[in-house]
Amino acid sequence: MSNQLIFKGTEDYIVSDDLRNSVNISVALSRPLLIKGEPGTGKTVLAESVARSLGLKLIVWNIKSTTKAQDGLYVYDTVQRLYDSQFGDHDVSDIKRYIKLGKLGEAFTSEERVVLLIDEIDKADLEFPNDLLWELDVMNFYIPETGETISAKHRPIVIITSNAEKELPDAFLRRCVFHYIDFPNEEMMEEIVYVHFPDIQKKLLHEALKAFYWLRSIPGLQKKPSTSELLDWVQALAVGGIAPENITKELPFLGTLLKKNQDFDLTLRQLHSRGMDGREREKDKYFRSVMRGY
Repeated sequence: MSNQLIFKGTEDYIVSDDLRNSVNISVALSRPLLIKGEPGTGKTVLAESVARSLGLKLIVWNIKSTTKAQDGLYVYDTVQRLYDSQFGDHDVSDIKRYIKLGKLGEAFTSEERVVLLIDEIDKADLEFPNDLLWELDVMNFYIPETGETISAKHRPIVIITSNAEKELPDAFLRRCVFHYIDFPNEEMMEEIVYVHFPDIQKKLLHEALKAFYWLRSIPGLQKKPSTSELLDWVQALAVGGIAPENITKELPFLGTLLKKNQDFDLTLRQLHSRGMDGREREKDKYFRSVMRGY
C-alpha cells in the first residue's frame, strides 16, 4: 500500500487496529467498505474521520426508505422544464439545464478525490444495493436524456454503513470489504470519553462507566444506551455536581441514557430488586420526573 493513501485515525476518533486495517485494505483494493454495528458504535463518524485524516472532502448520501439508486446518480427535473416551456424564457431544448447530479454523480465529477458515505443502506428497499452494483464497479453511469456517460474523474473512497435492519444481497456483499464494529469495551470507552472531556474527574468517570455497562447488561432493553448517550450523561453528571459515590446507587439523569418508557420501567425494577435504596417510592417518583424532563 506504499502508493496508497493511508488512514491512521484522528485525534477525536479512537479506532481499533482491525478497523484501521479494513479501511486501508478497502482503499488499496478500490472496494467499498461496508461497516456494520449497533447504533452508537461510530459507523457514520468513521467516514468523517477518514476524510479528515486523508485531507479529502466528504460527500454524504443519507439513505431513506424511499431512496432509489437513481437518486444518487442524477435527477431529471421534468416539472421545471414544463414550467419553463409555459412561462419561462429559457431554451427548454437544452435538457442539460434540467439534469441535477445526485451524491454519487457529485463524487464522480469532483475535480479531486472524495470520500463518499452511503449512510444506512439497509433502510432502502431490497433492490437498492443491486441497482448500485454496476456503477460502483465500473465507476460510470449513462444519462439517456442527454446521451452522456458520466465517468469518475477520481475513484472515490466509498464507505457504506448498515444497521443490519435488512440482509444485503450476496452479490453486493462480495464486492465489499466488510467490517463489524464491536461496541467499545470499558478500556476503549474510557479513551473515547477522555477525547471529548479531557478534564473529567477520574473517579466520576470510573463510576459512570460501571453504571453504564451494568445498564447495558440488563436483559430485554429495547434500546441500549450508546456512546453518544454516555457522553451526554457524563457531561450532565459533571455539570450537575453529582458525587461519584452516588452514581451507581441513584443513576441520576437517567433520561439522558434511556429513551423508551419500557426500558425506563425495566431499569427501575432492576434497581429496586437490587435493594440499593429503601426509598423505592421516592426514587421512582424522582426518576420518572427526570425522564419526563428529557
